[in-house]
Amino acid sequence: MRDFFAAVAALVLLVAAASLATTLQAYRRRRVRARDSERALGRTIIAEIPAGDDLVLFSEDASRFYYGEQSIDKDLIVAVRVLINGAPIASCVSRRHRDGADRRATSFDDRPDGIARDRWDVALETITGTTLVLCGAIRERVSQELARTVFDAVKRELERRDATEN
Repeated sequence: MRDFFAAVAALVLLVAAASLATTLQAYRRRRVRARDSERALGRTIIAEIPAGDDLVLFSEDASRFYYGEQSIDKDLIVAVRVLINGAPIASCVSRRHRDGADRRATSFDDRPDGIARDRWDVALETITGTTLVLCGAIRERVSQELARTVFDAVKRELERRDATEN
């Protein structure tokens, strides 16, 4: 009888492992399709940002940045800021909009996460409004690196655009 229960337990564990493997494989295929779709549209993937149960891609093409399904025209970007827990810690402001953007420095209300974690976000300020790229509150500097990668890409674009206008 004991051998029967051991066999049933082993079978249940085997089925559970196979289910997990199948789920992981499907998730991996979905991510590959999303990346391939971005590349087929002529976009360069800058970062894969964890959001809920999935990843959101931050990508760019010649004229726009894309955060998931949202597009941000590069020509309309006034400033980019890295936010930690809602407060700006680094920023880059376009020279052609420097006076207006400095007066209205971006900050967002802190949303407590329940545990002591730093939440990293990037605010893309445009002429038409602000887009908040949520990089997360993952420990081990993952969110910080994602925020830095997004910030650096937008900053490079602002600097390139300011250099060509001179």
